Amino acid sequence: MSDVTHSNSHTATTNELLWCASSRQTVQPSIGRVTICGNDISPASVVRDLGVWIDSGVTMSTHISKVVAGCFATLRQLRTIHRFLTQETLIRLVVSLVLTRVDYCNAVLTGLPLSQLNRLQAVINAAARLILSGRRHDHITPLLVQLHWLRVPERIEFKLCVLVYRCLHGMAPDYLASSFQRVSDVTTRRHLRSAATLQLIVPATRCSTLGDRAFPVAAARAWNALPHSVLSAPSLCTFRRLLKTHLFCRSF
Repeated sequence: MSDVTHSNSHTATTNELLWCASSRQTVQPSIGRVTICGNDISPASVVRDLGVWIDSGVTMSTHISKVVAGCFATLRQLRTIHRFLTQETLIRLVVSLVLTRVDYCNAVLTGLPLSQLNRLQAVINAAARLILSGRRHDHITPLLVQLHWLRVPERIEFKLCVLVYRCLHGMAPDYLASSFQRVSDVTTRRHLRSAATLQLIVPATRCSTLGDRAFPVAAARAWNALPHSVLSAPSLCTFRRLLKTHLFCRSF
């Protein structure tokens, strides 16, 4: 259920009901208007929660479309004034107005096909070309390397791993931290080689299309794929630096 707030002359809250299911599940229940404690709950195919648009198939296509449209609109505005700005100022504006929007809650995009993520990558590519005065048909890799920007899949992985680090070091809410368990904490697995590492238990899933995208599953897998030198970072600041370096070298 999602609470959507609209601001006019006064603030009102509209409750909406969203039924989520895999795209393979073609049979959907017929849900009409529901009344709970005197409040009417209307069924919807897409709802907005904390700035993230969620559709019934959890494809995140609506969310990506809105992010892409908003980012390109901002880039068009920046393009009209970029000649009056220094490159440093332009980078700051692009990062604060465009990249932060691409990265906002991007952990929910984990497991999506590249065809979806490439739409967001097109925004980053356009931003890089704007800053470095690249032409449309120039290869984008040298520009991303020069700016030291990660590609979209690595940006998502970065967010997941940072969240795991926070969870394991008491810097995240309990409802998130309780999602993870170290292999070394499981008595029956202490004799395994993995028990001597910092790896996490990956929960079993019944549906690969949606289950593998769940935060405890996707985040644990991303964490386990990191080298020990990154996992053992003594502080969050050091972890973020080592993680970005690792993902950057792996990507480029």
